Amino acid sequence: MLNSKTITFSRRYLKALRICLKGNSRQGVGAADGLGCDAIGLGLETIDLARIHEHALTTLTPVNCSVTKLEELRDQSTPFFLKALAPSDEGSGRLKREVAKRHSAEAALIASEKHHRLLLKQSHDMEQRLRHLSHQVLSAQEEERKLISRELHDQIAQMLVGINAHLATLKNAAALSGISLNRTIRNTQRMVEKSVDLVHRFARELRPSILDDLGLIPALQSYLKSFSARTGVLVHFTVFAAVEQLNGDKRTVLYRVAQEALTNVGQHAKATHITLTIAKVSDGVEMHIHDNGLSFDVDRTLLSRKNKRLGLIGMRERVEMVGGRFSVTSAPGKGTTIGIQIPFQADKKPSRR
Repeated sequence: MLNSKTITFSRRYLKALRICLKGNSRQGVGAADGLGCDAIGLGLETIDLARIHEHALTTLTPVNCSVTKLEELRDQSTPFFLKALAPSDEGSGRLKREVAKRHSAEAALIASEKHHRLLLKQSHDMEQRLRHLSHQVLSAQEEERKLISRELHDQIAQMLVGINAHLATLKNAAALSGISLNRTIRNTQRMVEKSVDLVHRFARELRPSILDDLGLIPALQSYLKSFSARTGVLVHFTVFAAVEQLNGDKRTVLYRVAQEALTNVGQHAKATHITLTIAKVSDGVEMHIHDNGLSFDVDRTLLSRKNKRLGLIGMRERVEMVGGRFSVTSAPGKGTTIGIQIPFQADKKPSRR
């Protein structure tokens, strides 16, 4: 049932169409454009506008009109009707574009939510990893302190006690003429020399002064020599001189990774030969440490929470802190290979360990 506004609109449509059919097509088409906008405002759909047009055309068709005349009237009224429909089509197109935009926005929002959930998960995983690493650092520090304390107590302290006893003997012997003191003095000197050597070894393990004074190559050569003498494992060392162009932090990382890797080999691998190679690559330095010892499960070791020493995790963290890449492979019968790459350019996150 038509309401008053629709009836008024139908009368206006009839009047404008009559003007158009009388030959004033320009004025009629102009009116049709306004009628189309009003139809949208009234909420009329295309089918409603078509019925109004058909009713108006029927009203304007003369009685006993011929078929030819009727077709002529329909042809004349078609541009008017299409013009009246145009705003509705444009509105429909805008609606479609708006719907498409909303769908696109919804898809972007969903993708953004997925991305944020992924970032949140990565942040959570990183937090867990850092917490686990922090625990390992504290455990490793306490373990190292315990070992150093034991060494100081069991070796250096005992040697100093022995030296003190020898000095007491010397004191007593000096009071007795005719007693030779040479043997007691030599024994005391040897104990002093051993104590000095132990102190030097502790100093090298904590922070070798040769690394700061002479550079990475002499420091590694000195460490490898003492390692081979201590363990009997043969080490083949190859290096290029320009590695000394790296800054102090990166040279320290190379030294510490080599030190930790060889310590692990000496304690667990039962190897007889190690190859340590430091070579230049296009954008930095590459170091490989390969041993012919026992293999192990790399993933299980890296993920294990029972390991009280830093080991592989500590090496990886050191390398990543200076913008490098760390890798480790191990297979039965092929030993283990540790590889790192460190860039020459400025560190992403400078540090000094």
